[in-house]
Amino acid sequence: MPIVKCPTCKKETEYSGNEFRPFCSERCKLLDFGDWADGKFSLPTQETSLSEEDWEELEKALVEKKD
Repeated sequence: MPIVKCPTCKKETEYSGNEFRPFCSERCKLLDFGDWADGKFSLPTQETSLSEEDWEELEKALVEKKD
């Protein structure tokens, strides 16, 4: 049976037949889920700002949509 390391605690555990795989336990699975929920694994983004021309295009599209 394949042996993998738990992503949370690094303990070696069997992959096959493990209902919490790739984690070793429900506790490690929930800890990982909590980290995702807290944003610890978020991906960096690059913020962009809209130009005046972009805003005008958006406003124009909204007006046309209302008509």
